[in-house]
Amino acid sequence: MTTAAPTGAASTATCTIDAPGRSRGAAAAKAQRDTIFVEDGTLLAQQEYPGRQYVIRIHAPKCAAAAQPGSFAHLTCDPERPMRRPLSIMRANAQDGWIDILYKVVGPGLDALSQQPVGASLSVLGPIGQGFIAHPERPRTLLIGGGVGIPPMVFLAESLRSRSTEAAWRPLVLMGSEIEFPFKARPSQILLPGLPPEVIACMPLLDDWGVASRLASFGGFAGCFHGYVTDLAAHWLGTLDASALREVEVFACGPTPMLQATARVARRFGVPCQVSLEEFMACAVGGCAGCAVPVVTDAGLAMKRVCVDGPVFDANTVYPPAA
Repeated sequence: MTTAAPTGAASTATCTIDAPGRSRGAAAAKAQRDTIFVEDGTLLAQQEYPGRQYVIRIHAPKCAAAAQPGSFAHLTCDPERPMRRPLSIMRANAQDGWIDILYKVVGPGLDALSQQPVGASLSVLGPIGQGFIAHPERPRTLLIGGGVGIPPMVFLAESLRSRSTEAAWRPLVLMGSEIEFPFKARPSQILLPGLPPEVIACMPLLDDWGVASRLASFGGFAGCFHGYVTDLAAHWLGTLDASALREVEVFACGPTPMLQATARVARRFGVPCQVSLEEFMACAVGGCAGCAVPVVTDAGLAMKRVCVDGPVFDANTVYPPAA
């Protein structure tokens, strides 16, 4: 996924996983170059939530038409600030030509973005990053989003919902945050066996779609699981038998400690896991290599660019088991 990190210059994008444990790599990175566009987008809406979190809607038809779950856009936040910010796409509507982005103000660039009025022109470079790949043979998709790692999970959940004829997808979205969530949580109308009965808070948008979701936090918010979102995930996985676990695939986006914990949980239960990394980015299109991270490949350890080789990688290649 792509989301700005504390400086507003870090991001999480998405590389495509052909099969558990294998990244498409250079060929896929080259292929996406023909689907990255630059266009003058128009700010259609900007909604503020607690903790200086914002959801914006931008009219950017080319980006919206090509975006996939895990894609990100590189935005110009203000005419006076030439450096773009990479931000994950939370939703995309190809027919109406808009994209939704969730961001949290953590630096001057995103602060400038929060001051932009409806109707403002924003240069949009995107979509960048190869999307998550969900495998029909594993329809029990477990989506884990932490903080500004929530957007790609919403996008993926909506995509799975629209692909209901392809497989009997049963997505479960778990979200964690230490501040108030960027939506007004409510009790879920969807019964969810395998979780503590008091954990009933959900994201209303997902609930309205018929997609199960639950929330985790140490903030003491009503209906939320008190603890880490990865502990909530482990609790649910622990209620599944071997047959059910063979249908599970995990997708995650969020801060590095959460992704590391997610990788450990997935290994513990023997299920495949794709993680979307957050790294500082400058160009966001593979030219500067400033976002390179070590990744385990068949040929050994290699440096991969998070923006175009990822940022979604098989969890075991970026967080391998301890020797």
